[in-house]
Amino acid sequence: MIHSRRDASLVSALALVAGASALAGPIQAPPPSAPLRLVQTITLPGVEGRIDHLAVDLAGRRLFVCALGNGTLEVIDLESGRRVQSLTGFEEPQGVRYLSDSGLVVVASGGDGTATFLEGNPLKRTKSIPVGDDADNVRYDAAHRRVYVGRDGALVVLDPKTAAITAQIPLDGHPESFQLDAAGRIYVNVPQAQKIAVVDLAKGAVIASWPLSGVAANYPMALDEDNHRVFVATRRPPRLLAFEATTGRTVATQEIGGDADDLFYDAIRHRLYAICGDGSVVVLAQTDADHYRPLARVPTAAGARTGLYVPELGRLYVAVPHRTGPTAEILVFEAGS
Repeated sequence: MIHSRRDASLVSALALVAGASALAGPIQAPPPSAPLRLVQTITLPGVEGRIDHLAVDLAGRRLFVCALGNGTLEVIDLESGRRVQSLTGFEEPQGVRYLSDSGLVVVASGGDGTATFLEGNPLKRTKSIPVGDDADNVRYDAAHRRVYVGRDGALVVLDPKTAAITAQIPLDGHPESFQLDAAGRIYVNVPQAQKIAVVDLAKGAVIASWPLSGVAANYPMALDEDNHRVFVATRRPPRLLAFEATTGRTVATQEIGGDADDLFYDAIRHRLYAICGDGSVVVLAQTDADHYRPLARVPTAAGARTGLYVPELGRLYVAVPHRTGPTAEILVFEAGS
C-alpha cells in the first residue's frame, strides 16, 4: 500500500549532486527532472530482519523479495502495490530468480544450502535440492537454459527442467554478485580473494582473474555490454570501479556511499544506481565508457542496501528493513529523464 506521509518526506529530501565532493553535501529539493523520484511505498508488516535480493515477473506483474531474517519469500502484486503471498519455511533466503520461459522461481537459501523451485500463481514449491554452504545469488542463462547459484567455493549449474545439478565451477572463495554476458562469460566478485574471476561458460572454468589493489569487499556488480564495461562497487573504501571487460583494465573510479550491496546499469539513461546501506542510492552519470560523474544522492533508510532495477518499467525497487519505520518497506523510484 502507499504510505503517503513517508513518500512525501522522502521526495522532499532528494538531493541533486554537482560533483564528487558534494556526495556528503547539504540536501536540496530536486528539480522535476530528478534522476530518481519516489512514487510509491509498499509496506511489509510482520517482516523482520535483513532483506536480501529481489526478482521480477514482468508478465505477471509480481515482485519477489528474499526476506532473509524473516525466513520468507514475499510476493508483491505490482498492480495493486500490495503483498499477496508470504511463503515460510526458508532458511535465510538470499537469492531469487524468475525464469520467464518456464514460469519457475528459484530461491537460494544460505542457512541450509538449498535451491528451491516454485511455480504457479500463487506460488507453490515443487522441489528443493542441496547445492552447498551459503547458497546465495541466482542467475539464469536463458539461451542455454541453465541456472547458476553461487555457494561457498563454487558456482553450481542447475538444469531447471529436472532441478538437478549438472556441473560445478570451482572458485577461490564465496562468490558474491556475478553477471553473465551475451558472449558466454561470467564475471564473478570473489571478495575473500580480493579479485574478480572471469568464467568461460563453454569451458566451465575460470579463464582469468583480475586482482584488486587498494580496495576490498567487492560485493555488487553490473555490466554495460554495449561498451564492454564491468562495474563493481567496493565497501573498503566505498568506490565504484569500471573495468574494460576484455582485459580487466581499470578505466574509472568514483566515490559512492557506504555498505553497497546492489548495483545496476541503466542502458537507456546511461546511469548507474548504487544501493548503499548507509541510507542512500548514489546515481552516477556515464559521460562515455571511461568517464562517470556523480549525479545524485537519493536518501532511503539505514540498512536499505538491496533492491532491483527493472529497465522495462523504468523503476528502481529498494528494500528497507524494519528498523526505525513502522514496518519493512519497498521504496519504488521512477527513473527520470
